Amino acid sequence: MEFLVEHGGFVFGILGVAIATLMAGIGSAIGVGIAGQAAAGVVIEEPEKFGKSLVLQLLPGTQGLYGFVIGLLAMFKLTPEMGLQSGLALFMAALPIGFVGLFSAIEQAKVSIAGINILAKNEPQQTKGIIYAVMVETYAILAFVISLLLVFRVQ
Repeated sequence: MEFLVEHGGFVFGILGVAIATLMAGIGSAIGVGIAGQAAAGVVIEEPEKFGKSLVLQLLPGTQGLYGFVIGLLAMFKLTPEMGLQSGLALFMAALPIGFVGLFSAIEQAKVSIAGINILAKNEPQQTKGIIYAVMVETYAILAFVISLLLVFRVQ
C-alpha cells in the first residue's frame, strides 16, 4: 500500500497508457480481422478486387493507431515521481480513445463488411460502402481529439 501512496501517480499514468493502447488496439485487431475474412471471401472469386477490398478491411485499423498515439504521448509525460493528480489525469485522458476506439473499430468492421458486399455485388457503388464505414470513424476521431487535448493539459 505504501508503494501505491508513494508512486500512485506513476502507476495510474502507466494504466492510462495501457488502456489507450490495449483497448483501441484490441478493437482494431478484431475489426481488421473480421473485415479481412469478408474481403478474403470476395478475393477468392475475384482476385482483381484485392486492392479495393483492402481499403475497407484496413479502415477499422485506424482506431488502434489513435490509441497508440495517445499512449505514446501519455508515456512521454510519465515520471516516477509524478503526483497522484497527474497520474489520474493521464488515466482519465486515455479513457475516451480507449473505449470509443474499442467499440467503434468493431462497429466500423461491420459496416466495412457491408461495403465489401457492395463491392462483391455492385462494384461501381463501392464508394458508398467506404462512405458508410468512414462515418463510424468520425466518433473515433472525436474521442482521439478529446484524449489528445486532455493529455496535453496534464502537468
